[in-house]
Amino acid sequence: MSVKSAESPGAPALTVKGADTRQRIVAAAARLMFERGVTGTTMEQVRAAAQVSSSQIYHYFVDKQALVHAVVEYQNETVVGGQELTLADLDKPAGLRAWFDFLIADQRRRGHRGCPVGLLAGELADLDPGARTGVGAAFTRWEEGIRTAFRDMYRRGELPVNVDADGLATATLAAVQGALLLTKVRRTTEPLEQTRDMLLDHVARLTESAVRAVGTRVPGPGARVPGPGV
Repeated sequence: MSVKSAESPGAPALTVKGADTRQRIVAAAARLMFERGVTGTTMEQVRAAAQVSSSQIYHYFVDKQALVHAVVEYQNETVVGGQELTLADLDKPAGLRAWFDFLIADQRRRGHRGCPVGLLAGELADLDPGARTGVGAAFTRWEEGIRTAFRDMYRRGELPVNVDADGLATATLAAVQGALLLTKVRRTTEPLEQTRDMLLDHVARLTESAVRAVGTRVPGPGARVPGPGV
């Protein structure tokens, strides 16, 4: 049995064992690059951490840049993909709180080291266009999950008509990334907790305003959601 290699569209299929080996290398690289940074991580360190031979690591990755790109994709799937179920409930106050509680618990588990995707962005955005594109895709995916929730709230009449649902999603992700950076610098989740409380209060006020103005508009399934890309 074989599976398609994710290295490139024309890459040969991998056996299940080969795919497992490749995944182990990427996971080890992701862990080291999160802890030490991309520039502080060598291929030899990854080889040792993954417990593979040099020939194995270079069989799957022609150079460090190829491995870095795989790590970006890996963090997209683990960090952003790992939040998708939580983001699906973001259109409710309890869901918004649960999402922040998830982020806070994750930071405590990671030793208050910040966001793996954000750290890759900070280190690679000006150095590697391919990595920047990959990180951008991760942020777009993350933002889309938040945007969907706010658009749903808008369509249900739970946000005022003058609120830009897309802009609110962008601001939310920006606030979260800033809080995650401060969490790394200060080694405490207080910035995330404060961001959570302020955002919950802001959304509650928006909902109260929408309820007071409920007679001024009747949103429906086809209602236009303010913001770019609509």
